[in-house]
Amino acid sequence: GGFLCHISKMSEKAQMSSEIFDRQVVKIHRDRAARGLSEFEFLLCEVADMVADRLSDIRRSFPVALDVGCHTGQIAALLAGRGGIETLLQCDLSEQMARRTSGLKIVADEEYLPIGDGVLDLVVSCLSLHWVNDLPGALIQLRRALKEDGLFLAAFFGGETLKELRQSLIAAESEITGGAGPRVSPYADVRDGGALLQRAGFALPVADTDVLTVSYESPLKLMRDLRGMGEQMATHTRQKSFTRRSIMLRAAEIYQEMFGDSDGRVPATFE
Repeated sequence: GGFLCHISKMSEKAQMSSEIFDRQVVKIHRDRAARGLSEFEFLLCEVADMVADRLSDIRRSFPVALDVGCHTGQIAALLAGRGGIETLLQCDLSEQMARRTSGLKIVADEEYLPIGDGVLDLVVSCLSLHWVNDLPGALIQLRRALKEDGLFLAAFFGGETLKELRQSLIAAESEITGGAGPRVSPYADVRDGGALLQRAGFALPVADTDVLTVSYESPLKLMRDLRGMGEQMATHTRQKSFTRRSIMLRAAEIYQEMFGDSDGRVPATFE
């Protein structure tokens, strides 16, 4: 069994131009994706497995752990019996995501975590922190929540993610309208990861990169999967109306022309 505790503190400066992501829209996307996520969670499960394997390489116990941005519990299922974890608290911005996990859970914004200082042995995060506006600030909160010898282990999308889709959308919109705006959310450069960890006060920081290339039957199937994962565009500068159908169809054609293989399938890069 478990219980759900709802703690929410939305940023008062949510509309400031200095913020990249509209956190309310991120929440809406995740709420919508929660019910059907099991159909689109393959990438989450793949990366969660990589994170769990990293934890298994460390020969010590982590009795009290926090999963930040837990989605519907993908990493929790893999951590069972690993790392000496006795208590795992799961946290997500989306109440609909959190409700679909088992065990202890809270609904809270990663930018305003309701966790005391020095109480956690382990913090894990799988494909959620790339939606945080103040990543250094969030990392500082997590470092403070950890005990002195605690471990932070996270994976988030890096700058090369969806480079094929980005190029195709820019080309299509430029061709049809004569200009192009951002259509794919920006991602942090993983090369800056170590510096971010040092800035947040972590000791012995390590940052590395894995690139996963997923084969799709068509670009439109990729776009559908991104929506199913709750990974649509959510920046303040995004176009507020629906993208014109002609742009989406032309982008799919360009994607196929530029990146398609002899079988008609297309690759999608996730860093």
